[in-house]
Amino acid sequence: MERTECDVLIVGAGLAGLATALGTSTRRRVTLLCLNTPLAAAASSLAQGGIAAAVGPDDDPELHAADTMRAGAGESWLPAVMLLCREAPAAITWLEVQGVRFDRTGDHWALHREAAHDRARVLHVGGDATGAALTNSLYHAVLAAPNVEVLTGLTAISLIRDPAGVSGVIAVSSGGGAIALRANDTVLATGGIGQLYLHTTNPASACADGLAMAQRAGARLQGLEFVQFHPTALACAADPLPLVTEALRGAGAALVGEQGRRIMQDVHPDGDLAPRDVVARAVWVEVSQGRGVWLDAREIMSNDENAFPQVRALCLTHHIDPARDPIPVVPAAHYHMGGVAVDLDGRTSLHGLWACGEVACSGVHGANRLASNSLLEAVVFGRRLGVSLSRQRGSTRRSAARPDIVLDETAVQLDPEVWVDLRRLMWTHAGIVRDGRGLLAGLTEFATLYRRSAPEQVLLRGRLCLARALLTAAWHRRQSRGAHQRADEPSGTRQAPSQTLRNERPDNASLNTSSMQA
Repeated sequence: MERTECDVLIVGAGLAGLATALGTSTRRRVTLLCLNTPLAAAASSLAQGGIAAAVGPDDDPELHAADTMRAGAGESWLPAVMLLCREAPAAITWLEVQGVRFDRTGDHWALHREAAHDRARVLHVGGDATGAALTNSLYHAVLAAPNVEVLTGLTAISLIRDPAGVSGVIAVSSGGGAIALRANDTVLATGGIGQLYLHTTNPASACADGLAMAQRAGARLQGLEFVQFHPTALACAADPLPLVTEALRGAGAALVGEQGRRIMQDVHPDGDLAPRDVVARAVWVEVSQGRGVWLDAREIMSNDENAFPQVRALCLTHHIDPARDPIPVVPAAHYHMGGVAVDLDGRTSLHGLWACGEVACSGVHGANRLASNSLLEAVVFGRRLGVSLSRQRGSTRRSAARPDIVLDETAVQLDPEVWVDLRRLMWTHAGIVRDGRGLLAGLTEFATLYRRSAPEQVLLRGRLCLARALLTAAWHRRQSRGAHQRADEPSGTRQAPSQTLRNERPDNASLNTSSMQA
């Protein structure tokens, strides 16, 4: 097996990985490992909504934090939330230094309101192209950084453990050859888990591989049961499902059922701008009973032909004119609030292993992420992680540790039938609304799926084990909370704001799944 020595190794080139690379001082050499997908397909690039920051004259970080805590339904960690919201204005300024040009109204940033925000504090680029603009700007800044090397065409499949902790990853090239990338510090920035679900807005790269690697290595995981389902994916035959941005509802679009009935009118005081978990469940009730749901944005789209160009182009591709026709929508898996447990600097429970972005559980999002806080988290915590790495000595770690996996050409291959059956299992038993009987049925089906996979199928088995950990965590958390809705134990879905301001890291009901082996 080929071997390469690295100083700082970052696995993943989405917004979190790019921000970490740029935040690391030139004293340390950074290797940025792109997964075996084009950069444009990273989840960060697909984000339409925007990035939240309290930069308006009627806003402040404490108000932003209060909205974040309310959305998190009692599971957010107050120190992480305050750090995120207080650093947000500086993050926006830093992004503009990196070449990002946010939309403006005159001399001021154009600010928009989205669901569960009490103020207009969401910044856009190009209307609905924010994620792509941020990722593109930071990627070009990384290419110009003298201390960063970008490796492409490699798929990381396992962390390398040694007696002290983690010392790099095993990756497979597009040609099938294996390479051991030894590193003094290893950063997971691999994104989310949406592709574990049959219906998702996430790209093919969001398939839980980074989280599964951390689980296999024995890292502490947290909040696995908290999966956010976006209420407005375009109802069409596509995988992933195209996203119809929440910013449309912030601009006045309404969710309507058959005969034009506004479905959110009697569900929540905030109507169409209720928290995502509430809206997603309301849409799901309609869809699961065979009734259609549409997003009526005709007034917005007809009044301004330049409004939301990505959504307009997307609809026209699917033969929908959003200026004349309501947009058919369905809920879909969108964001994972859980992940590898980290502290405020991105450290995991394993020495030498760090994490940021969606693969990490920083404590910010709790049980339900506030709209447009994900890009912000990637930038704020990515930069902070880079600073933390800069403080490390970076001395070369010599280890004779060997990978704990057997590699051959099947390591990255997926049995297509098992993979589809796993995605269907997760959608059916760990979806928008769950119950104990369904979760146990899912665990029983998992055992059959696992036996159908081969030990050599490293990526597939990793995803299977991570799915089992999520099902188990959801079964153990019997009380509904945020995005985790138990039909058999619905009490406690949302707490009063005064109960959500927690100074200590939540004692999450998720298991420490590091010890769970098949």
